[in-house]
Amino acid sequence: MSDPTRQPQLALDFLRGTLPFSELSGDVLNWLAKACSVDFMPTGTRLFERGRTRPDRLWLVQKGAVRLTGGPVAAAEQDAGQDVRPVIRPDIRPDIRPDVRPDIRQDIRQDMRQEGGSVGSEGTDSGPGDASGADSLTDVRGEGASVGAVALLEGGVASADVETVEDTFFITIPRVVFLELVEREQVVSQYYMKGLPERFVTKAFAEMRVRCEGLADEKGLYLFASRVGDLVARPPVSVTRGTSLRQAAACMVEQGVGSLLIREGVRDRMPVGGQDTDEAFSLVMGEEWDERQGNITGASWDHGGELLSDEGDGEIIGIVTDSDLRKAVSLCMDYSAPVETLMNAPVVAMDAERPCFDGLLEMMRRQIHHLCVTRNGRIIGVITAHDIMVMQGRTPMSLFREIMHQRTLEGLHPLGQRIAHVVRGLVEEGARAGAITRMITVFNDLMLEKVLSLLQRELGPAPVPFCWMCMGSEGRREQTFMTDQDNALVIRDTEDPVIRKAAEFYFSVFTEQAVTHLDACGFKRCKGDMMASNPRWRMEQAGWTTQFTGWIRRPEPEEVLNSSIFFDFRSGYGRADYVDALWRQVLEEAAANELFQRHLAADCLRMRPPLSFFRNFIVEKDGQHRNTLDLKKRGGLPFVDFARVMALRCGIRETNTMDRLSALETAGHIPVQLGREAREAYEFVMHLRLVHQVAQIERGEEPDNHVDPATLSDLEKQTLKEAFAVAVRLQSYLKDLFHMHMG
Repeated sequence: MSDPTRQPQLALDFLRGTLPFSELSGDVLNWLAKACSVDFMPTGTRLFERGRTRPDRLWLVQKGAVRLTGGPVAAAEQDAGQDVRPVIRPDIRPDIRPDVRPDIRQDIRQDMRQEGGSVGSEGTDSGPGDASGADSLTDVRGEGASVGAVALLEGGVASADVETVEDTFFITIPRVVFLELVEREQVVSQYYMKGLPERFVTKAFAEMRVRCEGLADEKGLYLFASRVGDLVARPPVSVTRGTSLRQAAACMVEQGVGSLLIREGVRDRMPVGGQDTDEAFSLVMGEEWDERQGNITGASWDHGGELLSDEGDGEIIGIVTDSDLRKAVSLCMDYSAPVETLMNAPVVAMDAERPCFDGLLEMMRRQIHHLCVTRNGRIIGVITAHDIMVMQGRTPMSLFREIMHQRTLEGLHPLGQRIAHVVRGLVEEGARAGAITRMITVFNDLMLEKVLSLLQRELGPAPVPFCWMCMGSEGRREQTFMTDQDNALVIRDTEDPVIRKAAEFYFSVFTEQAVTHLDACGFKRCKGDMMASNPRWRMEQAGWTTQFTGWIRRPEPEEVLNSSIFFDFRSGYGRADYVDALWRQVLEEAAANELFQRHLAADCLRMRPPLSFFRNFIVEKDGQHRNTLDLKKRGGLPFVDFARVMALRCGIRETNTMDRLSALETAGHIPVQLGREAREAYEFVMHLRLVHQVAQIERGEEPDNHVDPATLSDLEKQTLKEAFAVAVRLQSYLKDLFHMHMG
């Protein structure tokens, strides 16, 4: 008589749609399905008793749900690959099984240390949270979730009470089979030891790339597949300081190059004035040029590069281009003048292995057209924006140049509308959200600079210097295809009442027109009127100091809620030193005021990720966006708020969310694993927003942030749930850190 609990086909169908087992080969899946059993437990059945039950199998919820309850110790049962694992409070953990493969056992111990946990059966609570032993609901798990993995891996007892909350069917995997699977299949071991498995995140990104595949042309992929080193066609040409402009021009013509590197002459061969000599320049070519090493030593790349040096031929101090020489002719300069009078310094360089996208982005950000390329610390050539443009028809650089060369405000309006259509190609080409938002920021910053500079040309110079501040997503450099304005104005302090009155009149007109033109360029007005055109957000330096000091020293819940985006501010145009000074004061005040930090943390906890206790999505129930998820407010905001409050608490000035998380992790303010998972989860949520908006643009719709989960693939839905679970863990971290366990 056959065993009714053995239903290989039912188990196989379930495993094929459940991570991480869906990633296994067909042979392994068939073997595993034959070892599984099907079990049914009615409502209220106690599966595990905390501290007593020693699980003999892994329980996978096939249909129904289970509830986990317990005191602080229950957190340990929220195993990786499922839900919230203990990050701050280590809880009591039994010894790791000695028969688990040594490298896996070491991974488990390392994860525990990263999370602040103790290894061994006598671990104690050492985190900042409340160690109350009162039982509480810690999690509810629905279809596809599992219980028992931690106890099986560690060879110990259950750390939570587990009970069915409705009639529930399980697929169970025997302990011996599960441990063998963990040892044999890396995809399984990684899943149950990591909270947000990298492999699945990568695969989910790839799946979204395929969805956009039909929208992209093949030539576009070069931006990410090709390296800047691939564009180098010849070795660089350099001349010594003191070379005349006439000689530099002759050198360019003779060698057929559009730029020359300028170096200090240490071999006493500098030409004087207009004296023509063949030794005025050094051609590093032919047998004298080592293609693998280049000719310049000491080259480095550090967010824009440093002065480069040549041990033999002197330090590289700058670069001069053919456009610089044309400028000299137009200004009727003396052709015998030394070339360094025209050079651009310092030289900007990038490693040959960096993708062309990075090179393009850096040239756009710095508004330059030549970029030195290094390999093994030595310059191997110089590439231009044109080199990148000729390889692609639909190029961001072409639009960038159009914006740069535009002479009228009205001419900028249609160009702003084209930014989304150009940048969306990056989504179609497979770029991740971090790279895409960087490019959007470059375009938006350039558009802001052009609008304000052209407006000043129309209105005349301001009575006093000022700085245009960017806030919110603009301040964080995280704008998508749907964005609005969040800005303010910092004006230099003045005691003269006449100048102050003139400044007040000038900036009232200036800011209103600026906001109007930005709106015409595609940057919608802020519905909450948090813009520089609002007199409330247009103040002198002293006024802003008083404003931020008030928010920090006398925090009120509603005020903190409304002012939180101001703590993402950065300089957008004008006197950046005004913003620098304001940041120094803000960081000093915020880091010293825990009451203010608690208010920010409480604000962070207001917006719960849209994930139910049953690990199902919580969608909008009515209105225009019924049955959708708001990926901005409910999906991304918990990450943004967490990074902000932690950065202010720890004195970190970064405003970008991923940069904040990285800085917090690097400085040891949050566990390494938590920081990594938070960055991956946030970027995934951001990317899903961008892919959704690209599809809307293609359909001619207005882009928004509301995604219907029914349109997502199974992998995308599962990865999104895991991302939301990370957001839940971030909020739990804040609860523990600020002792905010309420009910």
